[in-house]
Amino acid sequence: MAEHRKTENPSGPNTDGFPGFDPKSVDPYIVKDPEALAVNLARTVEQLGKAASAWLAPRESGRKTDLMADPVVDMVKTLSKVSEYWLSDPRRTLEAQTSLMGSFFSMWTRTLQKMSGEAVADPEEVPQDDKRFADADWVANPFFDFLRQSYFITSNWADRMVRDADGLDDHTRHKAAFYVRQISSALSPANFVTTNPQLYRETVASSGANLVKGMQMLAEDISAGEGDLKLRQTDTSKFAVGENIAITPGKVIAQSDVCQVLQYDASTETVLKRPLLICPPWINKFYVLDLNPQKSFIKWAVDQGHTVFVISWVNPDERHANKDWESYAREGIGFALDTIRLATGEEDVNAIGYCVGGTLLAATLALHAKEGDKRIRSATLFTTQVDFTYAGDLKVFADEEQITQIEQRMKENGYLDGSKMAMAFNMLRASDLIWPYFVNNYLKGQEPSAFDLLYWNSDSTRMPAANHSFYLRNCYLENNLTKGKMVLAGKKISLGDVKIPIYNLATKEDHIAPAKSVFVGSQFFGGDVTYVMAGSGHIAGVVNPPDKHKYQFWTGGPATGDFEDWVETATETPGSWWPHWHAWIEALDSERVPARKTGGTLNTLEEAPGSYVRARA
Repeated sequence: MAEHRKTENPSGPNTDGFPGFDPKSVDPYIVKDPEALAVNLARTVEQLGKAASAWLAPRESGRKTDLMADPVVDMVKTLSKVSEYWLSDPRRTLEAQTSLMGSFFSMWTRTLQKMSGEAVADPEEVPQDDKRFADADWVANPFFDFLRQSYFITSNWADRMVRDADGLDDHTRHKAAFYVRQISSALSPANFVTTNPQLYRETVASSGANLVKGMQMLAEDISAGEGDLKLRQTDTSKFAVGENIAITPGKVIAQSDVCQVLQYDASTETVLKRPLLICPPWINKFYVLDLNPQKSFIKWAVDQGHTVFVISWVNPDERHANKDWESYAREGIGFALDTIRLATGEEDVNAIGYCVGGTLLAATLALHAKEGDKRIRSATLFTTQVDFTYAGDLKVFADEEQITQIEQRMKENGYLDGSKMAMAFNMLRASDLIWPYFVNNYLKGQEPSAFDLLYWNSDSTRMPAANHSFYLRNCYLENNLTKGKMVLAGKKISLGDVKIPIYNLATKEDHIAPAKSVFVGSQFFGGDVTYVMAGSGHIAGVVNPPDKHKYQFWTGGPATGDFEDWVETATETPGSWWPHWHAWIEALDSERVPARKTGGTLNTLEEAPGSYVRARA
């Protein structure tokens, strides 16, 4: 039996469950000033009315419409299939009910034992390290302990109902499990004032002033989202692109309809002869690789002697509706390669692609192989999927019905609003990226702290209709790139034609491009692939400067066979993977030349980071 954690009540003695429960510990939950609380609750309702008005106004004016083909509708349809299985047979219905009631009976027995003074440990299905339940009274107070255990018992039971339901296809089961997790996260007792001990105490202590402030912030955030909730995760007033974020010196040296090309100023006397081109995702902005000088991959690469060029994608509007993947390959990557040749005189280039930017880069390499374009001599892929068999929870949003709905929505303006993608990414980790901020902002009334990564995360971008439709259908829905069925520029392309060296970086805890998915994708390239798995997730695992001495990375043999077998035999190295990558680059070609003048003979258009990246969605 697991050891029960020791807890300390903030207003009472040490306890282990309920033994020795001090009745005085409930004093912080007793309202001392009912009149002040009543006044503040009235003010809270007033602010809530303003939030409702901010939500209704754009809908009443017709500026915003909520299609009935909504994720909520899909969730209900999906979960109804699970319900059908359990309700279609009385024996299965009884089995499901008995399982839940049996768990509740055991919990009630444990509660009575605790009330009688026994020290009783929680069952394994009730975790002890969930940070949502860190407050001592979740264990020490009988009421909140009952809520905590009830929550985990019910949510685990719901998970089992999905897992054990026969007759569901894999996609439906995946969606059902995802939606159950979303519901469980939303209904956590930690998200409500009267069921969260810390919120309850703070509300009593401030006579509800926290709720007044919180509802005021809610109204402001709905207004900022023009009718949608724009959840604030950081203090955005503390950051300005080009002033204290994205400040590595450089110039914009070329511009097309879909991108600007930036070149960064050299900081070494000599530089590698091969320039380095970075193709970031257009779903987010490139400066995640240049947050500040201490964690900037771009600055670090410059300091190692790379001549760094970066594609800064346009934040599209209705004018870009028909810009598709070929447009981004030609007017983005191809345009950048032309610019590098004009700026440096070099044909051979090392390229990096991040996330969907890496998927585009891989497809472009396959197209170049068809066309005999050999300018890119090596490619590095950061958390990039080319095969989408194991693409994770984003596949929940990518079936035929939902993609058709998205396409219909994009027809209205020619693009998908950036907030839709931001919410989808946040939902992948709702317990970390949605509900803690909901509680802190709107129930505690606390302004979030300043954090550059969360500022970048909130700086969303729009998706051009043609581009996004191509991506969803060819990658998530049909997996055409590794099937050899993707068509670019009228040519059916194959990753098997890509013979150049590939450095394929995955991150162990990635929820967007799972490490197994990246591993499987490595096997479709026609040349040598160096697969590396870094510690942490999609962002922190990539943005990991060597001087921080954080995390680790794993290297091993070729990315063949089973992913689990590769991990079992891989070699772990503490710290950042950046030096390992740089050594890989130098092993390919270490020739150096005198540092180059930024832009060469080209006219400079503006200072880095440029105007495209400053456009807000």
